Amino acid sequence: MTAPAPAPVTVPQGHPQRWLILGVICLAQLTVLLDNTILNVAIPSLTSELGAATADIQWMINAYSLVQSGLLLTAGSAADRYGRKKMLAAGLVLFGVGSLVAGLAGSTAQLIAARAGMGVGGALLMTTTLAVAMQIFAPEEQPRAIGIWAAVNSLGFATGPLLGGFMLNHFWWGAIFLINLPVAALALVAVVVLVPESKNPRGDRPDLLGALLSTIGMASLVFAIISGPEHGWTSGRVLGPAALAVGVLAGFAWWESRIPHPMLDMHFFRDRRFTGAVAGAVLITFGMGGSLFLLTQHMQFVLGYGPLEAGLRTAPLALMIVALNFTGLSAKWSTRLGTPLSIGLGMAVMAAGLLSIATLTGHGYPGTLLGLVLIGAGAAVASPAMAHAIMSAIPPEKAGVGAGINGTVAEFGQGLGVAVLGAVLNARFAAGISVAAVSLPGALAEAGSASERARITDAFASGLESSQMVGAVAVLLGGVVAGVLLRRAERQEVA
Repeated sequence: MTAPAPAPVTVPQGHPQRWLILGVICLAQLTVLLDNTILNVAIPSLTSELGAATADIQWMINAYSLVQSGLLLTAGSAADRYGRKKMLAAGLVLFGVGSLVAGLAGSTAQLIAARAGMGVGGALLMTTTLAVAMQIFAPEEQPRAIGIWAAVNSLGFATGPLLGGFMLNHFWWGAIFLINLPVAALALVAVVVLVPESKNPRGDRPDLLGALLSTIGMASLVFAIISGPEHGWTSGRVLGPAALAVGVLAGFAWWESRIPHPMLDMHFFRDRRFTGAVAGAVLITFGMGGSLFLLTQHMQFVLGYGPLEAGLRTAPLALMIVALNFTGLSAKWSTRLGTPLSIGLGMAVMAAGLLSIATLTGHGYPGTLLGLVLIGAGAAVASPAMAHAIMSAIPPEKAGVGAGINGTVAEFGQGLGVAVLGAVLNARFAAGISVAAVSLPGALAEAGSASERARITDAFASGLESSQMVGAVAVLLGGVVAGVLLRRAERQEVA
């Protein structure tokens, strides 16, 4: 007979070393988050030293995100079945090996393959870190723990470009990958020593077909979203993967609703708390991810800042999130206000920040700074509350799947935000210029006079304003939808 699987380690008082373990899993999480943003600043170096074409650069970035987003649900399910500690350690090993291969790559093909391998490790890390946090903390401490976890996400987002700029000023491009190795090694040792094992005590049979369908469907969907702005939303390169994604994901939903041990229980979507949090999470990442992506372009192309300078000027957003979550203030506000009101108010503040960027960016950096501070304050309250709502709506034995859902909606929302808001900006920009090139650098290169260049930058600023407005509306709408559904769920539970 086989020994019974260990039960989840959740106890009313929490694990005695829970805060130290949280630091360990946040360190593991940081390795992934840094890599999500650090590559962007290395694009000029990769172009010159590896002879990378534009298509190569796109695949270096997209290979990682496609693999990671496609595998999040599968990785979460595997963590629940085989052990979250095992999968966390495996993710660190895969991520470290991929980083080593990427740092020593001698061609663009090798670097793209290494990035895809890093995406596998990243999917395991993104799901297991949040799942472990839910297992080791008592329910009353979970909001603060998730707040710290979310703050580390923002810290990685902010420090990636800064660290990348510093490394490229002193070392060759491969150093931005090799710097992951000591962090991953330290985190691996700490995980082996400190993190307790937990898994689904029922040991459900693996849902291999569900894993295959979810991976193909999500990867196809993200690929269509990524390809839309460049190739056109009605092109075959977009419509083909989009149709494949719709068909495969519909098949995935049908399959999951009919098998006895589904990877993703479709009954979760009948819970208003779950659906409200998912809807809010998609729209908050849609607005914030897309808006910040475009704001970074505005700082570099229009205002003339370098990557490091642009990173420093967007850092107040992440610093605000870190300050409010590490001090526990956001968790206290969420407890006093309740989850529905916390999410609604937080996203309203974020929408006000996006509105500030849209209307005040032309008056200098102070208007942008105000917008970044407001976005950071709103996200510090709303994002952890939504992550906790998603995770608490799912049984503890399915914590890995819950973390996979949380990561999937974030990847989907951010990718959709970059694509849609980018399309809004490009449409408004193209309507305001008379040159053939649609991209800002191309249009400026074709400009024949200072007045024409000024008109082009004004058209780009106008497009940025429109896109930020759309982002603000999306975030505000997400707050209303999530708040209403969560409030109804609370009333239903009380009744």
